[in-house]
Amino acid sequence: MRLATGDYLTGHVAPSARDDKSTPPFNAYKTNETDSCALSENNSLQSQDHLQIVARATNDAVRNWDVRTGAVVWPQGLASLLGYCQSSIPTQIGFWQEHVHPEDVADVMARIGAALAGCGEHWSGEYRFRHGNGDYLHILERALISRNGEGRAIGFVGSLMDITARKQLQDQLCRSQKMEAFGQLASGVAHDFSNFLTTILGYSDLVLAQTGPKGTVASHVSEIRSAAGRASVLTGQLLAFSRRQALESRVVEGNSLIANLERSVLRLIGESIRIIFHLRDPKESAYIKVDPGQLIQILLNLALNARDAMPNGGQLTFETAVVDLSDESKPAFLCGDFIPGEYVVISVTDTGVGMNDKVRAHLFEPFFTTKDRGSGLGLATSYGIVHQSGGHIRVESEEGKGTTVRIYLPKVPPPPSPYHKPSRKKPPTGNETILVLEDDIGVRHMSVRVLRNLGYQVIEAANGDDAQRLIGKNSGRRIHLLLTDMVMPQMSGRFFADWLRKVSPRTKIVFVSGYLEELMQPEDKIDNGMFFLPKPFDAEQLAQTIRHVLDT
Repeated sequence: MRLATGDYLTGHVAPSARDDKSTPPFNAYKTNETDSCALSENNSLQSQDHLQIVARATNDAVRNWDVRTGAVVWPQGLASLLGYCQSSIPTQIGFWQEHVHPEDVADVMARIGAALAGCGEHWSGEYRFRHGNGDYLHILERALISRNGEGRAIGFVGSLMDITARKQLQDQLCRSQKMEAFGQLASGVAHDFSNFLTTILGYSDLVLAQTGPKGTVASHVSEIRSAAGRASVLTGQLLAFSRRQALESRVVEGNSLIANLERSVLRLIGESIRIIFHLRDPKESAYIKVDPGQLIQILLNLALNARDAMPNGGQLTFETAVVDLSDESKPAFLCGDFIPGEYVVISVTDTGVGMNDKVRAHLFEPFFTTKDRGSGLGLATSYGIVHQSGGHIRVESEEGKGTTVRIYLPKVPPPPSPYHKPSRKKPPTGNETILVLEDDIGVRHMSVRVLRNLGYQVIEAANGDDAQRLIGKNSGRRIHLLLTDMVMPQMSGRFFADWLRKVSPRTKIVFVSGYLEELMQPEDKIDNGMFFLPKPFDAEQLAQTIRHVLDT
């Protein structure tokens, strides 16, 4: 590449430079050959010694480049910072140019060329440089450009600083900020989605109550209700993802967790990748105790890694199995002590480019990544989460033959079912007066209809101001229970409940919300004597909760 000044960045000697007998040899620390304050030879040597001391103190590398001839001298840091032996390195600028990352070299050369063609004395820039071990370092170079009496660049002295760790921290911070923003978005979406699902579930139950459990219409409504139930799992995943604190582990069924993942997110990884699921016999359930949100995040990260390893498409396979591992048959696990017993194995296999032994050796180290813009924390975090859950993780990979990641989690007994399908028994009824305060019209109308069908006297309001006016009009009427959304515009449900308790101390309070109870603001936390019903809920859950609170 020829620079704008007429010199050669590749090290070829410009004829004008060779023939210029009046130009003295390049001195890296002399910015003007006609400067009346030129250093003496002894002072120059002292300055060079001082520069080397400073460079050693900062662990920076220094390159001294004679722009006219292309010669480069490395006074400091070639071995300690960049990993190259001084005696084996060419003394031309081509060595530096060849080791700059291919994606960075054109831009860096262009900017240096512009700086040399200008009149400034300083240049700085960031680029990636290949270390002697083959890895790329992120380098910040600050350089002094010396010029002759005509203002022409004759020398370039650069100090190269390794900023790889800083770049990784910056990338990590950027990633954290993006994930935080996405978590807030996910939480808001889940809240609104929960309102829709509550309406669907509630009206489905109302239709089934009128038509009975048999018949074509009942069958269709049951399918609608079943789909809404599966969608409610997705809202739970979004809320778990948006949490800002550690989640408590709970017992979940491995196959159902993978199946719900299939329906929700995995289809977004690209049309060129075929996704296959080999799940063990659903009749033989296999339960694990784990944080579902964290395990889902691990599987999503593995899916995205597999996508990146298959740029031209391929096949991604999810598989579940149960294995009985004894002391004799235990594999070489990486995560802590091995406890014999039955394990549920979740395997993620891709047909991508695979990994070599060197990459596998560092796979679970924090900040280690083979991606130019990766944080290097995905597998390190996965390692910690699986280990904390009492499990193990293994990676099997070979270059050109794809990768398989196996997650081993201890098998546990099934828990009591937290969700009950609508029973054939009639829900509990009552004749008390209930105030329903809900800003979402679908949820409000559904709740009012369900409660009225159960015999309750219902007053409904869309906001706190309307509710206060209605209470004023019915001042002689006792309100036995308040069913209120927690998050509403203008006046929150908690604020209204505190006001109502002063007016009517005996009124019971039930809060409903699409947000997790533990994520509420401190001022919205419910007190003893108040109850919480998470969205989405169905007609039976509403009826059971109302009756339980009134009878408490």
